[in-house]
Amino acid sequence: MPIDFEVPEDVKNQGNLTQMVAEQVMRKSSRYYDEHEHERPMEYINFIWPFMKTMEAANLKHSLKRADKGNGNGNGHKKASTAQVGMIHLIESLSWGDAGIYLSTPSSALAGAAIQAVGTPDQKERFLDRFTHGEPKWGAMAMTEPNAGSDTSAIRTRAKLDPETNEWVLNGEKIFVTNGKLALEESDGLIVVWATLDPSLGRAGMRPFVVEAGAPGVTVTKQEHKLGIRASDTVSIVFEDARIPYDNILGSPELKKPGAKTEKGFKGAMRTFDSSRPFVAASALGVGRAALEFTRQKLAEEGITVPEAAPYHKLSAIQRDLIQMEADLKAAWLLTVRAGALMDAGKPNSLEASMCKVKAGKSVTTITQKCVELLGPLGYSREFLVEKWMRDAKINDIFEGTGQINTLIVARRILGYSRRELK
Repeated sequence: MPIDFEVPEDVKNQGNLTQMVAEQVMRKSSRYYDEHEHERPMEYINFIWPFMKTMEAANLKHSLKRADKGNGNGNGHKKASTAQVGMIHLIESLSWGDAGIYLSTPSSALAGAAIQAVGTPDQKERFLDRFTHGEPKWGAMAMTEPNAGSDTSAIRTRAKLDPETNEWVLNGEKIFVTNGKLALEESDGLIVVWATLDPSLGRAGMRPFVVEAGAPGVTVTKQEHKLGIRASDTVSIVFEDARIPYDNILGSPELKKPGAKTEKGFKGAMRTFDSSRPFVAASALGVGRAALEFTRQKLAEEGITVPEAAPYHKLSAIQRDLIQMEADLKAAWLLTVRAGALMDAGKPNSLEASMCKVKAGKSVTTITQKCVELLGPLGYSREFLVEKWMRDAKINDIFEGTGQINTLIVARRILGYSRRELK
């Protein structure tokens, strides 16, 4: 696949508007919402909702078109989609403004990624069309459980079919659900819940279910107090005989033996992450760019700049640090755009999605810590946002698959090992 470093015109125009919203609207309230963790930043939704709605519509249109063509790449003469690359630019800019507020913005979020990955064309249209018009709506995905984090085979939330009513009945608990409260409280919101039809089959027994706002038996039991991204909504949810329509299972309920080819169980979950990990990487990079730009600005005020043409051995330790930070940020950015471009082209991006997630998570964690270090007391002080960016950055190395798990995925893909062979 050829690499084009030119930003598409529509993405560039949207990026300019998004950056303005991030700077003039979001950034000015970053500290306030960091200190008022569970206070919803509703006044910003009217600014950000139009951007998210436009991207939802573009993603849905592209997904349905690919489904109609059998996920082929066409004859190469038609204009390629820029939906995913555009979303990456959008998320990076919004996270530069404030990653926590960005995560609270209305969109289908991870629920949309799961529906796009394993839903039928009818399900995509039925569930995702609501995010492309009307009032703001939220989506969420619930996978993590008290005893099931990186090891998804340990999921115990159970789904059983009630043959008398032809409904699925869900029982279990999910934790660390981003936007879970928003998705359940607001009209037309929804959550994609990963549950098992047969625990004895491990990952092969997993299936995703769409639970819509207002479903009986669904209760938010806890709101998390977090280290960073405090403006975002993160909750625990309990399902007690929660009943959902039969057609709300994504894909087929047919179970196959472990190792059999299926796209709707564990492989479907992994396809969801292939779609969402570049977005997480983009969010991390927005935080990293914010910290690095501010640090360079403050150091420049003290007369410390980086002479780009100077030999490396003549640079000071601080100047070398700044160059390394810039290089890591740019490398992670190129990996992230590459992963998004593959999605737009309808090509597999599992390796690239994990690579950009690993690189962005580790790089931005290191960059923000180094920014605090270089600025000394100013970096550690709450007078500026640098210490907040350091706190916001760390989650990007943890959720959507930890850095360690994604490193394993990269190694397996490159070396050709199975999960059993390389743990």
